[in-house]
Amino acid sequence: MEAINIKEKLSKFDKQWHPHRIATVDNNQVYLAKFEGDFIWHKHDDEDELFQIIKGTMYMKFRDKTVKVEAGELIVVPKGVEHCPTTSNGEEVHALLFEKANTKHTGGIESERTVSQYIEI
Repeated sequence: MEAINIKEKLSKFDKQWHPHRIATVDNNQVYLAKFEGDFIWHKHDDEDELFQIIKGTMYMKFRDKTVKVEAGELIVVPKGVEHCPTTSNGEEVHALLFEKANTKHTGGIESERTVSQYIEI
């Protein structure tokens, strides 16, 4: 058991929209991710998903509204809710994600952004 330095872990990768696992909590995974621009519309039928913003501002788009999530804030996307994380003005956002180990990165959607193997750092 040791402390995890999030800033140091974020310095280990540049690839966007590709979460990197930093911890496991029971049957849940803790990831760090960097992203810029739009992701894809998707949902997770059986899993909630938590995004905590470390740096920047993320906009979580839902079909009926958009929620602004700034550094120091988090948002939980309930299972079954279609969503699309995005950023604006070329800003790179850093986020911590918390989700069940079996959560598919892009739900049931396959795209060029889909990740099936997560790197552990």
